Amino acid sequence: MKKKNKYLSEEEGLAKLQRYCVYQDRCHKEVRTKLLDLGIYGDSLESIIVDLIADNFLNEERFAKSYARGKFRLKNWGRIRIRQELKMRNMSAYCLKKAMEEIDQEEYIATINRLIEKKNATLRESDLFKRRNKIAQYLMQKGFEGGLIWQQLKVFKFD
Repeated sequence: MKKKNKYLSEEEGLAKLQRYCVYQDRCHKEVRTKLLDLGIYGDSLESIIVDLIADNFLNEERFAKSYARGKFRLKNWGRIRIRQELKMRNMSAYCLKKAMEEIDQEEYIATINRLIEKKNATLRESDLFKRRNKIAQYLMQKGFEGGLIWQQLKVFKFD
């Protein structure tokens, strides 16, 4: 059962949210949700968000860039999945564009090739057509573009 928070002053709320934002980059939606969870509403909520932006604790562009880099490098997500996740966080078109610029094209294709090799090693399917389809489905679930996947599958050497 969730314990009811005592009323926080605007200064206490600001201090809590500064620590929250210092720990890792946050988007406006996450910060707004955290403030609502702390029981801070209305003008106080908006004032805290404005202060966080002014003091550079909260920066949507920085969040989008670090999110894209992290999800691509650590979770091997493709651009489609990253873009969808950022849209769910109400990112602007500008921030989406900047986030996608963080992913190097050569590194992106190298990641697709590495994932093809890794998935191919785990499959027991002997039919080459079915094997390619399974690999393509796996990469599409990770958010990679279908055309790029099939382009890389054509040049991949299946043993």
